[in-house]
Amino acid sequence: MDAAIEVADLRKTYRGRRTGEVRAVDGVSFRVERGEFFGILGPNGAGKTTTLEIVEGLRRPDSGTVRLLGRSPWPHSPELTGRVGVQLQASAFFEFLSAEEQIETFAELYGASKTRGAEMLELVGLAEHANVRCEKLSGGQQQRLSIACALVGDPELVFLDEPTAALDPQARRNLWDLMRAINAEGRTVVLTTHYMEEAEALCDRVAIMDAGKIRAVDSPAGFVKGLDAPTRVTVAAGQLTGERIDELAAGEAVSADETTVVFETRDPRKLLTALASDGALEGLAVRTANLEDVFLHVTGREWRA
Repeated sequence: MDAAIEVADLRKTYRGRRTGEVRAVDGVSFRVERGEFFGILGPNGAGKTTTLEIVEGLRRPDSGTVRLLGRSPWPHSPELTGRVGVQLQASAFFEFLSAEEQIETFAELYGASKTRGAEMLELVGLAEHANVRCEKLSGGQQQRLSIACALVGDPELVFLDEPTAALDPQARRNLWDLMRAINAEGRTVVLTTHYMEEAEALCDRVAIMDAGKIRAVDSPAGFVKGLDAPTRVTVAAGQLTGERIDELAAGEAVSADETTVVFETRDPRKLLTALASDGALEGLAVRTANLEDVFLHVTGREWRA
């Protein structure tokens, strides 16, 4: 079966009087399989949004090729209209319409029924707010409505550009459940996000972008395993003598202050067993490497404009 998305050597350069030449997308290639939940991560200015806009057919590339469900999205392909749903980074609704009127308008644009629109409001938990004008909805509700509008045409492929940005933790987790449900229905989902835990929780594979290039692609677990980073074990200070701390560190990194002792070890089982034997488990916290560590390793820690 053909991939949902095939991107080869995509390039896009902008030229400005003040900025000069900026290569927003610089030789990007990747493939997304049908039914996959694929994430794109990167610091600000990495080229994520420009890449997605080209793939979605909203922007013309300077060079390179894109195949979306077996077709080129540029110039506009009517065959793709009902098969692709797009939720943009900033929600943009028709003015003065209620949530119900908004979804019905999108349904008509996609050739879907009003019943389908009502089903989408139910799916995203907005049925009780159907008569509320869009500008009166909360940020989380607007994001859910935006996703409902992207789904009303019953697409095979859904693009979600930072759908949980600026949402509170509860609203974010609720949207995670919604995104999982979208993917569980067999739809291919492409997500851009700044939240590492979001990508780790949702995505089958992740591409890390920086400076217009894709630096690495792997599953979240594969990324973490490949990093081969030490485990950080923290306990409350005052339970171990300085001599015992050095003995337990066994030549590996260790730091201590008035409140905590932090070990960095590649043999956490041995260390934890020794701490338990010493009765030094007060304040115990164990932190293994995660996708954020991988992200920083790949993209660096310097400030970005």
